[in-house]
Amino acid sequence: MRNSPPSHHRGRSLLLAGALAALSACTSKETPVGGGATGGTVVIDAPSDPSTLFPPLISEEVGRWIQDLVFDRLAQIGPTMVTVGDKGFTPELAKAWTWAPDSLSIAFSIDPRARWHDGQPVTAKDVRYSFQLFTDPKVGSSSASTLTNVDSVSVRDSLTAVVWFKKRSPEQFYDAVYQIIVMPEHVYGKVPMDQLRTSPVTRTPIGSGRFRFSKWDVGQRIELLADTANYRGRAKLDRLLIVPADPQTQVARVLSGEADVMEAFPSDQTAKLDSSKVAAAVIWPTLGYAFIGMNLHAGATSAPHPIFGDARVRRALSMAVDRQAMLTNVFGKLGLLSHGPFAAGFGLADTTIQLPPFDTTAAKALLDSAGWKAATPGAIRTKNGKPLQFAVMAPSSSVPRRQYAVLIQAALRRVGAQVDIQIVDPRSVMYPKMNSGDFDAVINAFNPDPSITGTAQNWATGAAPPNGQNYLRYANRDVDALLDSAAKSFDPAKAKQYASRAYKDIAADAPAIWLYDYVLVNAVNRRIDTAPFRVDGWWVNLPDWSIPQDKRIERDRIGLAPAKP
Repeated sequence: MRNSPPSHHRGRSLLLAGALAALSACTSKETPVGGGATGGTVVIDAPSDPSTLFPPLISEEVGRWIQDLVFDRLAQIGPTMVTVGDKGFTPELAKAWTWAPDSLSIAFSIDPRARWHDGQPVTAKDVRYSFQLFTDPKVGSSSASTLTNVDSVSVRDSLTAVVWFKKRSPEQFYDAVYQIIVMPEHVYGKVPMDQLRTSPVTRTPIGSGRFRFSKWDVGQRIELLADTANYRGRAKLDRLLIVPADPQTQVARVLSGEADVMEAFPSDQTAKLDSSKVAAAVIWPTLGYAFIGMNLHAGATSAPHPIFGDARVRRALSMAVDRQAMLTNVFGKLGLLSHGPFAAGFGLADTTIQLPPFDTTAAKALLDSAGWKAATPGAIRTKNGKPLQFAVMAPSSSVPRRQYAVLIQAALRRVGAQVDIQIVDPRSVMYPKMNSGDFDAVINAFNPDPSITGTAQNWATGAAPPNGQNYLRYANRDVDALLDSAAKSFDPAKAKQYASRAYKDIAADAPAIWLYDYVLVNAVNRRIDTAPFRVDGWWVNLPDWSIPQDKRIERDRIGLAPAKP
């Protein structure tokens, strides 16, 4: 996981970067489309070229786009993001599966219709090989740590792969099917494991997904074409062009119609989409959430923070912030208010949790009771001669969080607190300070995995740095026990009950002011009919996007010849 969206996959930190490129002329030798329900080209502007198209080594988001469109998993997690058991999953390469009586193995039946893009059948040997790829230290996949409970994969017959586990766990099915991207052994197995990282074969991926890789003009574009004979049905679009460009160029291109899709349209420019006849705003709720977190300790020591060590102060500051007004100020009608240490789209979310209400009178009374007094109305409060003054870090890379810093500064000044804003580079300053404990407060965002273990990585006592990402050094043994019970429960309903109780305890302790769910605004050309955006990736349902015949433009007049049997 990482600290800022969009990433929702354990063991992988997906990075965003910027690059400038122009779309070269779109030409094709394919047969022109003759009409009908399928067809058309969608140009997607990307923040950068991927560094690799080899799934075990993908670390940037653009690489994930390619991976999830070109390759398949054994099964796909459903839109509810429930990771306990197998009820929340739908078949993909595996048309069915059977649990062993002791639940220590699962036999996956490969869909006999599944084919690699070179025409070869997908087999159980490919599943076994893929597990080896993701776990062999010679390959060096960051996903290896997510597969430690998978003991091995065996081949029962050509279409039956058996995944063996070291122990039963509520998420063992999730571990096996979500973390392993199935890859063809006859393609990649020709290269020794320790040479795959640099092998040319990884730059021309062959998968089984509904789009197949066509070409990669480095720095210019990546082209994907519909796999017209795909076992799950051909993609409705003919072609995707993924073009690297810097944010300013992306805005201009999507508003002019030169590009069709831009992820994360700048939040301070969304009014341009309201008035545009070319592109429209499409909201993408993610699994991320943003908050102002208060360091509970003095640096990395066990001593309480001189201000935030008192729960009354933390609760008072929470009550001084009009979260709804700030949300509207920053995001207009496109924002989603946070409900606690989770996003509303998370499978174990509980949006009924009561957070401290906006009440400046009660906030001032709480500060008085905690010993922070104002000498005169409107003055900065003091206690034992020390002013109620602290610094709040916000990342220079985030426009919304910078805007929130200013709004929070003004709100807390009204109850007698002096906030000093520090706009800092996230990589060189903010994250190192959070890891070392050298900060007062920070406007941060977590984007955890679709699993309760992601919550534990941020809020469990044992997850304080360097063991995890509990940067606030929050510690509550009751919360630890509840999160552990949720993670160990094989009953999704009980897991949700445990999680809800943990959330309520965290909210009562008020280690943070919950600001907003991390919602991105994607700009999409109005001629395109999109499929629902999933919280784990807006691109996951791209094969079901379509362009009505009467809305197609010149670049859409490219069809695909039928695939050879």
